[in-house]
Amino acid sequence: MAEEKAGAPGDDSRGAGILLSVNSIEVIYNHVILVLKGVSLEVPAGKIVAILGANGAGKTTTLKAISNLLHAERGEVTKGAIIYDGKPVQASSPNELVRLGVIQVMEGRHCFEHLTIEENLLTGAYTRTDGKAGIAASLEKVYAYFPRLRERRGSQAGYTSGGEQQMCAIGRALMANPKMILLDEPSMGLAPQLVEEIFEIVASLNQKEHVSFLLAEQNTNIALRFADYGYILENGRVVMEGDAASLRENEDVKEFYLGLSSSGRKNFRDIKHYRRRKRWLG
Repeated sequence: MAEEKAGAPGDDSRGAGILLSVNSIEVIYNHVILVLKGVSLEVPAGKIVAILGANGAGKTTTLKAISNLLHAERGEVTKGAIIYDGKPVQASSPNELVRLGVIQVMEGRHCFEHLTIEENLLTGAYTRTDGKAGIAASLEKVYAYFPRLRERRGSQAGYTSGGEQQMCAIGRALMANPKMILLDEPSMGLAPQLVEEIFEIVASLNQKEHVSFLLAEQNTNIALRFADYGYILENGRVVMEGDAASLRENEDVKEFYLGLSSSGRKNFRDIKHYRRRKRWLG
């Protein structure tokens, strides 16, 4: 189990400044559909920050706004600013952001199915300029974090398991020497034991490689165990935020996202009733 973490985004306990700042952004699709409504969040260098919420809350859209992948879906940031490493980046292309160290791991893993695991990993190094020796060293580092990928290095990605594909997607991101990884729904479709393994590796990468993570996750329970700080989205708005330990103990979070309350675990019918009285939506 991950060790307990604490500290809000403004906490510089590791000497970390704010690496990413999202300031009151609005996102519109097809010029008419307002999806994000003034979302603000911060990610300090060397921290893990979680965006939490139900399906459709705006988590993936927030990540795509940061990595500038909205245009492919007829979406655009119409208000607000996105600041990375002290500079505005909302006009930067996805390729430029990769070179700056911002890498997104998409929901659903998206490996190149016809390529081997190792070939997939090497595609993550296409922006590297430090030569074959540096790329080979990074590949060995990926295999050290993901021993299963070393075993399957010659297998076509499309014939590997969902967990192995998720490991491959994260490993491919590491090949770019990222400062920050935007990780979208890493637990989706995976067995609990694999989810635990993936999050343990994320925590290790954060602590040992000093990679910052902004992860979007529906599995609130595991996300708050491994994150430093969390933001909860509802209908395109941030409705609650706080350090992970505080959110885990918050009664509203327990009831609405963990299925728990001071009186114990709630069933689905109870939770539907509780959703009608969310104080933060009043």
